[in-house]
Amino acid sequence: MTSTTTTPQSATTAVALSGVTKVYGRGASAVLALDGVSLDVAPGEFVCLVGASGCGKSTLLNLVAGLDRVSGGQITLAGDANPGLMFQEPALFPWLTVDANVEVPLKLRRLPRAQRRERVAELLRTVHLADFGRKRPHELSGGMRQRVALARTLALDTRVLLMDEPFGALDAMTRDILHDELERIWSERQLSVLFVTHNVREAARLADRIILLSSRPGRIIYSTEVNIPRPRRIDSPEVAAIAAEVTERLRTEVGRHGQ
Repeated sequence: MTSTTTTPQSATTAVALSGVTKVYGRGASAVLALDGVSLDVAPGEFVCLVGASGCGKSTLLNLVAGLDRVSGGQITLAGDANPGLMFQEPALFPWLTVDANVEVPLKLRRLPRAQRRERVAELLRTVHLADFGRKRPHELSGGMRQRVALARTLALDTRVLLMDEPFGALDAMTRDILHDELERIWSERQLSVLFVTHNVREAARLADRIILLSSRPGRIIYSTEVNIPRPRRIDSPEVAAIAAEVTERLRTEVGRHGQ
C-alpha cells in the first residue's frame, strides 16, 4: 500500500496517478473499485471524468483529496497542489452566515482576523456574491449556495480543484451560468481541475480532456482531447459532436455490463 506524496513546485504535473487500485472490504466480500488507474493532470488543465454509476469516479476524487487511502499504486501531487474538494451538495453550515461559512477554512489555518475578513471579501467578489455576506444559506438560491461552496473551497488557496458533480442538482440555466463562472475562475487562477460528471455534454463544454472509466472495476478505457476554442456554448454543434462520440462509447460500455 502506498500513500499520496508531493513533489517540488516545478513539477510538470499537478496530479499524477500511477497504477492506482482501491479495494473495499476483505476476502470473499472484497469489492475492487479501481484497478490500475494511471492519469497525469497537467498544471492548468481541466480534466473531466465520466462513466456509469459505480465506476469509481468519486472514489478517485476522494483518494486524490486524501480522504481515503489507495490499496495499491501511488498518487503524487505537486508541492503547491493542496487539493480542495467540492461536492454535489454545498454542505454549508445553516446557522452560519455566508461570510462565516467561507471563513471556516481560514480559521482552521489560524489566519489573523483582519486577514480572514479581507480574504473572505475577496473570495465573495470572485464568485459575484459580494453583497450577500450577511445572508444565511436558506436565503440563497441553489446556484448561489454552490457559489458559496466554491468560495469556501478556494479559501484553501488550492492549486488543484476536485469537483464531484457540483452542478448536478441545478436547473439547466443556472448550470450554464455556473459553467461560465467556473471557466472564468479556472482561467484567472490557473487551476488544475479534476471534474466528475454524469453529463457528457457538460464534460464536452468544460474539459480540455475527457476520461471515460469502465464499469466496476474502474479502469481508463478512453481519453479524448477537446480541441474546441473557448468560450464554448453547451448547445453548440462542436460540443454536441464530442458529446455524441463519448456517449456512444459510454453506451457500449454500459451495454457490455448489462446495466
